[in-house]
Amino acid sequence: MSKTLRLLIPQWQGENREQYFLGAKLLNWLAPESEDETVEVPVDKETANNETRDGIVAKDTLLKQYKKTFEILDEKNPDKIVVFGGDCSVELAPFGYLLEKYKNEKTAILWIDAHPDVTTTADNWKNFHAMVLASLLGEADKDIDNLVTTKVKPENVIFAGIDDSREFDRVVYKKYNFKNFTTEEFQKNGDKIVKELKNRKIKNVIVHFDLDVLNLYEFNSQYFAEPEIFDKYKDEFPIGAKISTVSKLINDVNDNFNLIGLGITEHLPWAAIKLAKLLRELPLIK
Repeated sequence: MSKTLRLLIPQWQGENREQYFLGAKLLNWLAPESEDETVEVPVDKETANNETRDGIVAKDTLLKQYKKTFEILDEKNPDKIVVFGGDCSVELAPFGYLLEKYKNEKTAILWIDAHPDVTTTADNWKNFHAMVLASLLGEADKDIDNLVTTKVKPENVIFAGIDDSREFDRVVYKKYNFKNFTTEEFQKNGDKIVKELKNRKIKNVIVHFDLDVLNLYEFNSQYFAEPEIFDKYKDEFPIGAKISTVSKLINDVNDNFNLIGLGITEHLPWAAIKLAKLLRELPLIK
């Protein structure tokens, strides 16, 4: 019988945005109860995160937290992993662990996201949350890349939900010319993605699910719906996919393949974040 481990990783340093700490905690709280063990990975709640090394913000903090995550995974030795995460960078260790564990079988990563996260410092970017998949490919930063002993093969990466053409203009993306299914494509026919995975003879699938892929007007606890910027930039942001469509896609993948990992990231519950700030300001509470 396979063992599933739930990981709560409230890491926020990958985007240098502290709100992801609360977002991850709430995500874990909202998840249905399970008999599977849940382990919280300790992360620095407060860090002087303006420190940049090798072009990456908070690199040393991230390295420390990744190593701790790998230690937990090596001790628990799960067969499958669910990640309730802060920013996208949380998936480096759990996905890297699964790639190593199933290295003798054909394993794919399905990246359901508005962004490909294959950015590197060569793209003049400093926040690692946009580099995590590049690192799983061995294309980001040598120190972080080296933590992942088995890299994902580029031909085993499929994207779903990237609607902004500017996101394809990345050094790593152009190098491999990945397959992407736009929101419109997989909402019309999600079976195309299952068919694509079958055509590639995939056995195991790891799913990354960034909440910013969801429809802005149906789900507003995401980056694109930040109140201070929404009205100004709403016409530039992709509208996103319906919740029911993404749910069906992930369930279809589970029905047709061995789903070994599911990471859910970048939960930004703006109302709860504002309420938490208010509560910290009130007498008898703060």
